[in-house]
Parts: sequence; C-alpha cells; structure tokens
Amino acid sequence: MATVALVLGVSLLFGWAPLGAGATSQPPNIVFLLMDDMGWGDLGVFGEPSRETPHLDQMAAEGMLFPNFYTANPLCSPSRAALLTGRLPIRNGFYTTNGHARNAYTPQEIVGGIPDSEFLLPELLKKAGYVNKIVGKWHLGHRPQFHPLKHGFDEWFGSPNCHFGPYDNKAMPNIPVYRNWEMVGRFYEDFPINHKTGEANLTQIYLKEAVDFIKKQQAHQQPFFLYWAIDATHAPVYASKSFLGTSQRGRYGDAVREIDDSIGKILKLLQDLGIKENTFVFFTSDNGAALISAPKEGGSNGPFLCGKQTTFEGGLREPAIAWWPGHIPAGQVSHQLGNVMDLFTTGLSLAGLKPPSDREIDGIDLLPAIVQGKVIDRPIFYYRGNEMMAVRVGQYKAHYWTWSNSWEEFSQGIDFCPGQNVSGVTTHSQEEHTNLPLLFHLGRDPGERFPIRINMSISSKAEFTVPVQNLLLG
Repeated sequence: MATVALVLGVSLLFGWAPLGAGATSQPPNIVFLLMDDMGWGDLGVFGEPSRETPHLDQMAAEGMLFPNFYTANPLCSPSRAALLTGRLPIRNGFYTTNGHARNAYTPQEIVGGIPDSEFLLPELLKKAGYVNKIVGKWHLGHRPQFHPLKHGFDEWFGSPNCHFGPYDNKAMPNIPVYRNWEMVGRFYEDFPINHKTGEANLTQIYLKEAVDFIKKQQAHQQPFFLYWAIDATHAPVYASKSFLGTSQRGRYGDAVREIDDSIGKILKLLQDLGIKENTFVFFTSDNGAALISAPKEGGSNGPFLCGKQTTFEGGLREPAIAWWPGHIPAGQVSHQLGNVMDLFTTGLSLAGLKPPSDREIDGIDLLPAIVQGKVIDRPIFYYRGNEMMAVRVGQYKAHYWTWSNSWEEFSQGIDFCPGQNVSGVTTHSQEEHTNLPLLFHLGRDPGERFPIRINMSISSKAEFTVPVQNLLLG
C-alpha cells in the first residue's frame, strides 16, 4: 500500500491535493460504477462482436483498461462486501461454511449482514468531508442494523436485494425499494418489471438519481462518493421501452445498451459541469456473467472458462476501466493484477486517508498503476465460501480444488459451464489437488483448457507448494 508520502507526491504531480494532507483544495470526487453479473466479454473494447457499448469503449479510449481485473468472490453479496471493506470475504464475514466450498449468500433468506466491526469505505471517506450515496443494490443485509445509512452512506435509493421475484405478497413479499430510511414501494408493484417483455424503467430512475446527486454536490462544492450499483443485467434482465428490441443480443443486450447509454450521460454530465478532471470514475462488475441464464438473459465471459459461482476465470475476471481526464493519459492498458478490494484502498488514497491499521487489508492502492504506469506484484486468491480454490501468481494459476456444480444440480439442467466441459477440470464433484495443484499458464491458455503436466517427486511437490504458502502467511 502507498504511504502518505507517495500519495502526496502523486497528488502534487497531477494537480490535486487531498484534504487529509491539510490542503485547502478538496480531494477528487469518486464514482464507482458496479454492474451486476456483467461479463468480461460484454464490452466492445474486449472484443464483443456486436460492439454495442460505444460509451464504455470511449471511456476506455479516454482512460485505462484493466484486462486482468478480478472480483473477490464469484457471487454478488461477498464481492460487494469485499469492495466496500477492502477485505476478502473470509475476513469480513461474507462466506458460508455449510456444504464445503459453497458460496451462496442471500440476505432475504437469512438474517445476516455486514458486521458492525467492519469499516466501510463511505464511513472512512466522511473523515475527509465526502457526501456518500448508493444507488441501486445494497445486498449486505436487509435488517435495520445493516442499512446503508448506518454504514457511512448519507443517501440511498435502491433495494437491499436484487429484483428476483415476483413473490407471493403474503408468504414471501416482493423486494422493497427505499429512499433513505423510507420504503417507497416494491419491485413488480410500485416499480413494475414486466416478466413477459422485460420492460422496466428502473435504469432510467437510477440514472436520474445519479445525475441529481452529482448536480447537488457540485452546487454545494462538496466532494462526493457515488456508488452506482444497478442490477439490470441480473436475470430477469430488464430495459426501458426505448431500448427493448434494439440489440443484436436480445433482451440482455438491450439492458447492456441502456446501461452504456446511461454511463455515457454520467460522464458527459461531469464534463458539462467542469469537474471531469476532479472526478475519478471506475467501472467494473461484481462477478462473471451468469451463463446459466445465457444466452437470452446472461452475458459473455469472452475466452474464459465457465461463469458466475465458479472459481474459473469466467467467474471472477471482470471488465474494468479507470477514467480520470487530465490524470490518466488516454488509451492506456494496465497489466496490473487488480481486484475489487483495491477500490477500497484506492478510494482512501484519493481522499488522502490511510486504511485502518487494526486489521488486515487485502486491497492495494491502484494509484501508482493508474497514474504512474507501475505494476505491483501481488497474488489473486479465488475463494468459494471458506475454501481457497485457486491462486494466481503472475501468469500462472494453480487450482487446489476444482468444482463447477454438483451432479444433482447438473442432472436438473443447472450448468455453470454450458458447452465448456473440460475433462478433469470442470468437475461435478469436489476434486482436491492440494498435493499437486492443477496448473495453467493464463497468458498462453486463458480458457484453462490445457493443464501443465509436471512430473514431480514427493520432495519436489513440497518445494512447489512452499511459495504459495508463504504468500498466504505474508
């Protein structure tokens, strides 16, 4: 992690100074655009053939693309907890131990949520004078003690969960939608989503919430943190009437096109208000595309294996773009291994704040990579539940466990890797490889189809496992 001296040096070099340094000018605004189940292969800049994301592609052309960016877990809730705490789910409490390596966490069905002991990014940003708003999906607990406004956010418009439903109004009511502390309606009732056509106006509502917040904070000359966590690309996918039927990729593509258009409007607003050079924007997704919902209601993970809920590349590698005109030279590509947890640490660095020193922080500060082009050595850990399934170091990825989903689920038509069976890799039973990890070179084999064959004696096996053990202890 960057020291305060490095943060000050970078800030002076690029013409801004954080409040934490005692400077008179305010720190940059921060906007995180977090998509839901959007895959690495859904962007034109990553090779999606219909090229229906012109605004995101332009964002990449004006900023920095991260082709090696990961989430901390292949499922919604744990990855969001990791983003906002800078910590692996195994540390922040968002993991399960029932059913070895299962990673499901749905707050509607259990009573848990983000622990009070965790420091969330908006809580810490308030120390530097930020006003914080979340728009969209929270997913870190639905009971009052887990409410976003109890964990650092000043404003919220959205829902504690996704728009799964519709449910029976009595036995299992539809998901509520909140404005701050007040419930203002429910999905499918006050906020309609047409299951048959996919029509819903929610993305336009979420866009207006973002626009109004940005305008208000700019008028008040207040630094702000906007966490725009929309869910249109999570099945059942939806789009507003003017976008339905406009994509070559069906309803999912319609949702992507509307999101792309909305992000274009947000970036243009920052430009029109004259604050684009004082606003750091980062775009990514919470986990890989849900191939179980594809092709009609799921996205693409490009060349990568499997998707959401697995620890193959398709489950955790995400599209990622950093945009900060005047600070990031246009058209940059970073080979930094990044993770959503880094957004926590980077956000604090932008504000001139240090991460909490009383706990382990897994996210690194990406500013040296973003504004100086540096590449920081670090591993990527792939977890399901409380089990570390794999580790990436450099171009190499070692699987200690392989598992896509159970034979029981698979026999019922539930397939997290449709059309991607790789013998001995996409297993439907939990296969352990801890004595001799299943090794891939992701540079030569990004699809994890050809394991590297290694002949080792017992003693050399032990030598092979030492470096990764050291990483875990470091």
